[in-house]
Amino acid sequence: MSVYGRLRDLVIAGEMDGPGKVSESSLAERLAVSRTPVREALQRLEADGLVIAKGRGVRTRRRTGEELAWVYEARAALDAFAAATLAGRQREGRLEPASLDELDRLADETDAVSRTGDLHAATALNRRFHERIAELAGNPVIVESLARHWDQILVSTRTGLANPDRTRAVHDEHLLLLSAIRRGDSEGAAAAARDHALTTRDITAEETE
Repeated sequence: MSVYGRLRDLVIAGEMDGPGKVSESSLAERLAVSRTPVREALQRLEADGLVIAKGRGVRTRRRTGEELAWVYEARAALDAFAAATLAGRQREGRLEPASLDELDRLADETDAVSRTGDLHAATALNRRFHERIAELAGNPVIVESLARHWDQILVSTRTGLANPDRTRAVHDEHLLLLSAIRRGDSEGAAAAARDHALTTRDITAEETE
């Protein structure tokens, strides 16, 4: 894995969430590389909106409630487009049944793991469910954009599935979305995806107040 990928994983995992800055030299030592690739990777991570790099130190960039809402709204629009496109592919007979079965499995696995309380695993599965919809929609630009939005959300909040009531609601919303895709209902799929993301935005806003 590249230095950029390894550092990104550290940021996403919350291993750079301390109150102070982390030095380039300590990161280089941890990864057993020189400081030059670390500096270059940090510049990319800063462009991704994940860290703030100043001088020879770096810290995780946490968004304000308003900034996080903007990220969710952008994600909602992208999710809606991907879901509508995928429903259209289903309506046209261009989606393999195995792909729908895969989405069903991901939704069920997300729900099952969420109920165990394993927030880290549940969040990863939830993200995979949504990213897989975008991948199956066949637009790589949407996939790349969504990945950046997910990263930004995860470094700012790690509690999206922690509430038991929200766990149940998330699964219901996933099933509603999948039902629309399976019917080939582009408008319904777009609405379900958009509402799902915006509901999460609103709950996150309440938790960060």
